[in-house]
Amino acid sequence: MSARKGKTERRTRETSVEILLNIDGTGKFDVECGIPFLKHMLETLSRYSEIDITLRAEGDNDHHIIEDVAITLGKALNSARGSAPIERMSTRTVAMDDAVVMTSIDIIDRPYAEIDCPDPQYAHFLRSLAMSFGMTLHVMVIRGFDDHHIVEAIFKSLGLCFRDSLRIREAELSTKDVPKVKG
Repeated sequence: MSARKGKTERRTRETSVEILLNIDGTGKFDVECGIPFLKHMLETLSRYSEIDITLRAEGDNDHHIIEDVAITLGKALNSARGSAPIERMSTRTVAMDDAVVMTSIDIIDRPYAEIDCPDPQYAHFLRSLAMSFGMTLHVMVIRGFDDHHIVEAIFKSLGLCFRDSLRIREAELSTKDVPKVKG
């Protein structure tokens, strides 16, 4: 099996984003984006998914950087995942202090996002990621009062879902035709 690696760049008038990732990694990360909380969340996602992520991003404001990082990450994941059959679906629940969050995904090229997130920028990040990756994403906050803990629990549960759902399997798990990878 060939390595499931990808490099994706996105350059607009507002931002410049470059991502190098290895889906079959160990959770190593090297993130520079100028937004400490985004850096923390991407490193958390990398660690919990075991996807190696190297990211460089800069831009004119936090909103544009967060959105374009999500879009670029989704495209990088989509191109790196390859054509081998994967587990596709996963649901994970994570507790972090006061927060309990459940995330469910299906990587099937039917983008949809239903996001319960107290921070509008990170709700937008998750929606943009789902649309650009082509996955169904549901995030439900079961309880919590500290927004930092809730968002971090979301990224931890999403990372665990990626780890599960991107796992190679012998045969395609679908009642329909084999989903095509967008190139």
